Amino acid sequence: MSLDEHQIIQLPRIQDPRGNLTFVEGNRHVPFEIRRVFYLYDVPGGETRAGHALKTCWQMISAITGSFDVVLDDGSSRKMLHLNRAYQAILIPPAIWRELENFSSGAVCLVLASERYSEEGYYRTYEEYQRAVKA
Repeated sequence: MSLDEHQIIQLPRIQDPRGNLTFVEGNRHVPFEIRRVFYLYDVPGGETRAGHALKTCWQMISAITGSFDVVLDDGSSRKMLHLNRAYQAILIPPAIWRELENFSSGAVCLVLASERYSEEGYYRTYEEYQRAVKA
């Protein structure tokens, strides 16, 4: 996979004076059936999350509160994207290394995944990832 295959997704945003609403539907707003949902929160200042690549799993990542940076790497180039809108998300294909950093105070990162958790589905070190993408 290459960095050109990631997408910024504008999610539906229903504005209302009482508060806005955004929703996500599997196989509509993301090109997969949602098999797992998790969120990161209370990330201490200066900490980095993720630091891995997924072998076959797609993910959609959104900052539902606050902001953070997403660093994507395809083994030959890197790109940093800033998420700070609850109605925007990044769709990340398999085999892309990702790191999440620069979390604002109170940030919440929502992740939708195309597969259930499996430890065997990860490249956990950058060296292992580099060997796999160069093969």
